[in-house]
Amino acid sequence: MGRLRKFLADRRGTLAVEMAMAMPVLFGLMLAGVEVTRYVLLNQKIERTSATMADLVAQSDVLSEAGLVNLTGAAQHVMTPYDVAGDGRIVVSSLTNPSGSEARIAWQRGFGAGAGASRFGPQGGPATLPDGFVVRAGENVIAVEVFYAYAPLLAAKIMAPHEVYNFALFRPRFGSLATLQP
Repeated sequence: MGRLRKFLADRRGTLAVEMAMAMPVLFGLMLAGVEVTRYVLLNQKIERTSATMADLVAQSDVLSEAGLVNLTGAAQHVMTPYDVAGDGRIVVSSLTNPSGSEARIAWQRGFGAGAGASRFGPQGGPATLPDGFVVRAGENVIAVEVFYAYAPLLAAKIMAPHEVYNFALFRPRFGSLATLQP
């Protein structure tokens, strides 16, 4: 009985036991913090990429296929360190309303190996516009959508891979971009 009392009164291993109990919780919090930071950074990069690409396209007075491909290089640079060419997709669309009845997609180009069809609709079809946004008769709007296949690095069991998406709408500054030059 004396040995049992002596064992229960001994406090030499309490720090090791407390650390063993606290480490999994602290490690989990650290991993969650890294993953949340990475997700927020990706969302900011996608938002900035869609706005930058739409702004660059809208600044063009005449736009060609080759010029559009060159502008996607700038978008890839903005997305660094994320690989939008391999894991994402950029869709550039020109929305017009020539007759004043409904907005249509005059042309549309996609860049990148990732999946993601335009949420505005297919080329030549009617445009599905965000609530409250109107393309008036004779106007032209450039829409850029960025899709990215997000896959968690550290918290794959907690957070499922999913698609991150953002879009930007800009009106051309120097005339209409309703046609894309070859």
